[in-house]
Amino acid sequence: MDTENKRLLVSVVKELSEDHRSRIRAAAEAHGFDVFITDDRETAKPYLHRAEILFSADPSLPACAPHLRWVCTPYAGIDSFREPGVLRDESILFSNSSGAYGITISEHVIMMILMILRKMEDYHAFRKEKRWKRDLAIRSIHGASAVIIGTGDIGRNIAVRLRAFSPRSIIGVNRSLNNPDNLFDSVVPVSSLHEILGSADLVILSLPKTDATFHMISDAELSLMKDDAVLINVGRGTVIDEAALIRHLNNHRLFAGLDVFETEPLPEESPLWHHARALITPHCSGNMTLKITVDIIIDQFLEDFDRYCNGLPLRYGADVKRGY
Repeated sequence: MDTENKRLLVSVVKELSEDHRSRIRAAAEAHGFDVFITDDRETAKPYLHRAEILFSADPSLPACAPHLRWVCTPYAGIDSFREPGVLRDESILFSNSSGAYGITISEHVIMMILMILRKMEDYHAFRKEKRWKRDLAIRSIHGASAVIIGTGDIGRNIAVRLRAFSPRSIIGVNRSLNNPDNLFDSVVPVSSLHEILGSADLVILSLPKTDATFHMISDAELSLMKDDAVLINVGRGTVIDEAALIRHLNNHRLFAGLDVFETEPLPEESPLWHHARALITPHCSGNMTLKITVDIIIDQFLEDFDRYCNGLPLRYGADVKRGY
């Protein structure tokens, strides 16, 4: 960095490659910014006193930056930035990276559905036992009825991939009744959820954590679902009443593919760890471990950086109060 007088962009995102860092440096230089890039928040703190822009998922850092004007998180979820005191006032612009995770999360969803329908956990157990058993009854996405609750970037990507398997129908659920790119056979409001759950073979949740989504899927909704329906959650764990779900699983109702949980990490005593009707992963479906995910995050950040420097509204702005 050249001088204390130049505007400063601070990046604290450990998943960046050297190419990503070079792109940020070049963009900063083109717009007359200094830039400080690090993997470590403690290393970043001495520079935050004059940071104008912060690119980080760490909610503890904005409080260290008295001149902050824009925070961009490389995550899609913004839960941690909604806590009181994280952003000092409403004048600070805020954006997230919604739109970057559709590919990786939708592929994870397809993996979970196929593993459950084709009994891969059972075949994995047979392999460990060196047992040659090959006659388990399996099911198909072909001809199945799918309900996707949440039709944002992730829900749309899921619909695209499901369509390749020729399901009978794909119904979207959202508040706007918008059918983006006509990816869904129909779109219904949340108020119609009880009317469609009973006919669904696959129910997929890709919702953020908000007051409106808390326990949206509870005992009443679970009771409406078919005994052999598959429930997938890659949104937030609070969308499902986990205790109610466990009761239904224990009663040999439903199958669940869960990447998110009400308490994370999942407590050691949770029966979900070894439940025969649950496939679980440790909130990894949307990690920044797939290169194209990080590529898109950087593309979006630099697009908004250019817009910010030219006095234009951020394309990927998020509403902290609303939760997305």
